[in-house]
Amino acid sequence: MPHISRPFVEFLIEAKKKTYASESPETVSEPSLESSRQLQYSKGRYLYRDIYFGSEQFSGIEVVYEGQTPIWTMVYSGGTTSPLDSREIYSFLKRALRSLSLDFPARGPRIFREGEFTYENNYEGSIEKFTGEELILLNESEVYRLVYYGGMIR
Repeated sequence: MPHISRPFVEFLIEAKKKTYASESPETVSEPSLESSRQLQYSKGRYLYRDIYFGSEQFSGIEVVYEGQTPIWTMVYSGGTTSPLDSREIYSFLKRALRSLSLDFPARGPRIFREGEFTYENNYEGSIEKFTGEELILLNESEVYRLVYYGGMIR
């Protein structure tokens, strides 16, 4: 299995914060797959690409390349589970996702609270190989759910 270097982990955190979690216009790129949305960020020898379909219910894949070689990936699927305005839910989600850590930079922290919202990230494994599920609760009622898995590519 490839060695997990600190520069790789730091890059992954930076890429995730600068793409979906903040939706910087400069990270939106021409989608390689029809009807998808594509975000990407590069620095040094690494390129991060996030391609997804849908909005309230969505599926996607994130890939990190070192040079031309894909070295890490994560697939995910989920969405809102409530008739609430999804913009408020996704705005909170982006704030939670900007709080990811060196320990597990695949998604957000284990718990993130702000006002009446709570983000929960329940995962097993490490950045090398993992599965997980994240939830957003509003006053203890579920309003969003996502499942994901991934890790280093051999």
